[in-house]
Amino acid sequence: MSRTQAQYDVIVIGGGHAGAEAAWAGANLEARVALVTMDPGKIGAMSCNPAIGGLAKGQMVREIDALGGLMALAADATGIQFRILNATKGPAVQGPRCQSDRYRYASEVQRLLATRDAIDIIAGTVQRLMVEDGKVAGVEISTRGEMIVLRTSAVVLTTGTFMRGLMHTGERQTQGGRVGEQAATGISAALCDLGFELGRLKTGTPPRLAAESIDFDALQVQPGDEHPTPFSDMTDAACGFAQCEARDNHANGAPPQAVPERFPVLQQRVCWITHTNATIHDAIRANLHRAPMYNGQIDSGSFGPRYCPSIEDKVVRFADRTSHHVFLEPESLDTNEVYCNGISTSLPADVQDEIVRQMPGCKRAEILRYGYAVEYDMVWPHQIDATCMTKHVGGLFLAGQINGTSGYEEAAGQGLVAGLNAVRHARGASPVRLRRDQAYIGVMLDDLVTKTPREPYRMFTSRAEFRLLLRSDNADTRLTPLGREWGLIDNARWNVLSARRDGRRELEHYLGTHKISGQSLASWVHHPDIGVDAVMSHLDGVALKPAARSRRVVQQVLADAQYAGYIDRQHRDVQRLASQEDTLIPAAVDYQRIDGLRREAAQVLDRFRPVTFGQAGRLAGVTPADLMIINVAMSRHPTGVAV
Repeated sequence: MSRTQAQYDVIVIGGGHAGAEAAWAGANLEARVALVTMDPGKIGAMSCNPAIGGLAKGQMVREIDALGGLMALAADATGIQFRILNATKGPAVQGPRCQSDRYRYASEVQRLLATRDAIDIIAGTVQRLMVEDGKVAGVEISTRGEMIVLRTSAVVLTTGTFMRGLMHTGERQTQGGRVGEQAATGISAALCDLGFELGRLKTGTPPRLAAESIDFDALQVQPGDEHPTPFSDMTDAACGFAQCEARDNHANGAPPQAVPERFPVLQQRVCWITHTNATIHDAIRANLHRAPMYNGQIDSGSFGPRYCPSIEDKVVRFADRTSHHVFLEPESLDTNEVYCNGISTSLPADVQDEIVRQMPGCKRAEILRYGYAVEYDMVWPHQIDATCMTKHVGGLFLAGQINGTSGYEEAAGQGLVAGLNAVRHARGASPVRLRRDQAYIGVMLDDLVTKTPREPYRMFTSRAEFRLLLRSDNADTRLTPLGREWGLIDNARWNVLSARRDGRRELEHYLGTHKISGQSLASWVHHPDIGVDAVMSHLDGVALKPAARSRRVVQQVLADAQYAGYIDRQHRDVQRLASQEDTLIPAAVDYQRIDGLRREAAQVLDRFRPVTFGQAGRLAGVTPADLMIINVAMSRHPTGVAV
């Protein structure tokens, strides 16, 4: 028999990267949160690559941190190699990345969540979503052999790859969303009963090797950066001012355990580079009939990741290539597991053995765990808006792979937005959205609600038309003031931003009042060949406050100086588009009744139900002329009911 256990402000279903950020955001807002997960010991688990960040993804991690999230804190505390990707290119396309200790990362996420008394972690599986009058009323879960009802007006659903998850290694199939973990079977049916349109996606993972069985002397070494750069403002290692500010002010609101004592925290490791070859490719082609994606074993309606393809897909799609890089990355300081980044596969075990042992340095390699593919249910994201709330059910929020995305960072960004808006919904406050010119997170959510992903969505710098404004070095100035306004930012983090702002002003004043070789330093830093190291070297010994000499402040000032003309142009573009972007479309509009609106446009608009004219204009099949017709109709009937 069911019983009501408690009333919560927000209930989060799932303990992956989206669920952890949603719960953390709720706690930052002082809401009472229930985090329901099948196995609390798996919260924060890194299902695939044990790495955080990368190109565009690193910018998203910085944005999550700037909004008070936990991913950057956990990455800084558990990274075993830190690198800035594209370091020789412009700052708009550089991306911070770290190789994490897989097990320490999950433990750190769990530890951080445990510091928040507002979060109750409940081991259980969801049996039913309770909906009354079109709005969320609670969830019914099974835990420890009994049924429990949890009441709430806001639920964040973050199911990852577990909704009817099915794993494939060759002809062998196992139900589950991750090795050793069962699938969630009841949520898909519950969502269908509520009228949601579900799809099927797939992703995969490569084999793991035993380190002692690899000949590393035969491989190219890939080291980390000599001077590692942290993700979080709270662990800024450039000169230590961020840690000092945070420790001095943690009594004003930040838990002291969130700030590491040093950076990097863990001993650093190198990675290695090997590659596939023509012999491997021939073996793959000879066994495609045994590959689940090519023999019909995986549902033909399941779409895989185009931008992180399996080695089978690479060999088929790039038939002219005779080699692909493979990065061998240690998974932990405490185990011998090595991740084979670049050969994700679901081929049978004997074929995986041949692939691995034909790679340089891997002739005697022992496979500890074979690669596999997993297919799972998702909800087509045209059924949510950019707040992550569904259009069918009030108070139901979706975040992570359930929305058709891939990657820890994409999931975490959605989880933060969903958690924030879930609390706001529960409190009767208006939802908030991040614009495309404000954050990569805003780009991602806008893409999801205006385009139907045909493969798991992955963030790239090329997706952001305002990427000069969305650099990793300025995430704090872009977003922390918004986070403060929304209640996500505590005094300690705000004091760190304030110190950095003061440092920037001091540095800019110094540059404007001093000279080098007969020219002002302000003019000198505009030269494109002047890098951060040159400026840092010049500042060595200069009597400036630590914040003014911090690497992150120098990066920010230098990037703004060298890209000033382009940045001004992008700001003008943002202003030009702002009026259309923010103009709301009434939820009750009946596109089929608008005179003169093309049938194709009406059908697309009915399917996606855009919230603003900006979103409507980015829908495939909707033209500027269609928008003009809608605008005229709205001027006659502002509520949209009788257009």
